[in-house]
Amino acid sequence: MIKILLVDDHELVRGGLRLILETVPEFTVVAEAKSGEEALRFCRKEAPDVVLMDINMPGIGGLEATKQIVRLSENTRVICLSMHTENPIPAKVMQIGAYGFVTKDAVPAEMIRAVHKVAAGQKYVSPEIAQLIAIGQLDMNNNNPFELLSDRELEITLMLVQGRRVPEIASSLNISAKTVNTYRYRLFDKLNINTDVELTHLALRYKLILSEVN
Repeated sequence: MIKILLVDDHELVRGGLRLILETVPEFTVVAEAKSGEEALRFCRKEAPDVVLMDINMPGIGGLEATKQIVRLSENTRVICLSMHTENPIPAKVMQIGAYGFVTKDAVPAEMIRAVHKVAAGQKYVSPEIAQLIAIGQLDMNNNNPFELLSDRELEITLMLVQGRRVPEIASSLNISAKTVNTYRYRLFDKLNINTDVELTHLALRYKLILSEVN
C-alpha cells in the first residue's frame, strides 16, 4: 500500500486529487494538509510514502516544506504540483530534492503514473517540463532574470508577489525581519528593480505568477 499525503491550501484541489488517487487500489490518501507547516507535522508523525505538494501556499510554502521533508526522511518522496511550467520553478524543485514535478492541469493518468514511479524510487517530471528544463540548461542565451536567484531568494520572491509582508515572511521562515530585508534587497539588486510593485510586474512577465485575467 502506498501512503499519500495531499498538501494544498484549496480544499477543492485536494478533493479532486483524492478522487483521482483513490481509483487505484494500492493508493491510500492518509491525510490532507492545507499548509507546509501542517505537512511537516504529519510527516514527522506518520512518514507517508509520497507527498503531493502545492508550491504556492500560505506559511512557509511548498519549496521550504519540500526541503524540510527531504531532510526529515529519505523514505518520504515529494512530488511538487504547480501551474508554473517555466524555469526556474521546475528546475529549483528538482534541485532541492523533490522526486517529481507535475503540472496541476495534468490528466489523471499522468498523476497516477507519477505517484507509481516516485513511490518506486524513480524521478518523474512531466515530459514537456523535462524538455523545457533541458533546453533551459543548454540555452546559453537564457535571459530569465529569476534564474539568478538562490533558492531562498526565490522563495522570498514568491511570498512577496503574493502580497506577504516582511514580518509575516520572517515568522513563516523562522528568520528575522532584518534577514528577510537583506534577501529582499539582494534579489532587487540581482533583478535590477527597486520596489515590490516592479517585482510583481517582472514575475507576471516571466510567468513566475499567473495573471487572473487571461
